[in-house]
Amino acid sequence: MLNDPRSHGLWEQTAPPAPATRPLTGEITTEVVVIGAGYTGLSTALHLAERGVGAVVLEAAEIGFGGAGRNVGLVNAGMWVMPEDLIATLGPDYGNRLLDFLGSGPAYVWEMVKRHAIECEANPVGTLHAGVGRKGFAELIERARQWQARGAAVELLGKAEAAAMLGTDFYEGALLDRRAGTIQPLAYARGLARAAVGLGAVIHTGTPATGLERRGSDWLVRAPDGAVRARKVVLATDAYARLAHGEIARQQVTLPYFNMATPPLPSAIAKSILPGRQGAWDTKEALLSFRFDAMDRLVFGSVGALRNTGIAVHRAWAKRALRRIFPQIGEIRFEQEWYGHIGMTSDNLPRFHRLDEGVLSFCGYNGRGIAPGTVFGRAMADLLTGEIAESALPLPLSAPSPAAMRDLRSAWYEAGAQLIHLVEARL
Repeated sequence: MLNDPRSHGLWEQTAPPAPATRPLTGEITTEVVVIGAGYTGLSTALHLAERGVGAVVLEAAEIGFGGAGRNVGLVNAGMWVMPEDLIATLGPDYGNRLLDFLGSGPAYVWEMVKRHAIECEANPVGTLHAGVGRKGFAELIERARQWQARGAAVELLGKAEAAAMLGTDFYEGALLDRRAGTIQPLAYARGLARAAVGLGAVIHTGTPATGLERRGSDWLVRAPDGAVRARKVVLATDAYARLAHGEIARQQVTLPYFNMATPPLPSAIAKSILPGRQGAWDTKEALLSFRFDAMDRLVFGSVGALRNTGIAVHRAWAKRALRRIFPQIGEIRFEQEWYGHIGMTSDNLPRFHRLDEGVLSFCGYNGRGIAPGTVFGRAMADLLTGEIAESALPLPLSAPSPAAMRDLRSAWYEAGAQLIHLVEARL
């Protein structure tokens, strides 16, 4: 996108086209204006349109330009935080409510894909969290205990079982989550957009929101060549927020994450890796992830930014790591390389904000945007139409609080990933 081959890589190459859109010109009026065409914004607009509520989406770049079009494509249940820790942070009421809400998130994604006939390589066959060494496997044992206590469809796999499902004996074991799966993330975002437009929502791309001001009982959202007047405003920009509403982004430390895609692998080799086609990631702090697309390209990624010296460092690391974990691949090259940024909150949990009367936001998905963005968009529409009260939401109301030393910590994550990848897999 925007003539940058390292922004969306394979996903832009293989996704169906987005619905036709254009920049906003002139002043228009609607009931709800949504800023940001990622999963949350598009889901909000779609669910509003289903209820006959007017919704206009303003997107600074293109549909799915932010994290929605760059991520690995793992449709996971829950957050990184273990269930008991999440309850300890939010309390039993909101904690249990959020766990149930997010635990059913993947099922709702599969429902949306089916209901709106979205072509996005949806594959609801589960995900595998792979344990690195005894410490990593111990973490998985505890995760399995906590999720199984809640009745979740997760299964702990020992070394031999995990090796059969992963296609490598590199890991001590794995946690299979049958609720989850994989998706072509940009295709899914474009599919949500197409469905929303088909139901009457309006999307303007190439239209950054440059100002927000009160006009009587309404809000006026300004753009370079126009404006939208609406009763309600939804900020759905998350870590890619721009200056006009940057407090959403400033409360998050950004973590860069890249993906690289091989050419389609020979059939025999492709069948030996992830034969059930689950998506996978591991327990390392600088984690790595791997999955296949529909054409048997192996998508392999980790923490890091593909710019400056990071391009060569991370590419060399990825080749070494692939040879170590999957020696059957042999020498490999990458067809596509791309990266983006994950917004990390202080407690690794999402946020619900009322920034002003009628100005609302869900954000802070911490790398788990697909299912949460979809179901939080539905919840936002429910709230805006009065179908649920604010007190019934799965998150408490909070105010944005700037992350301490945000820029320094974000820079350290980028530099630290290079340091780790310079030496990792050489030992």
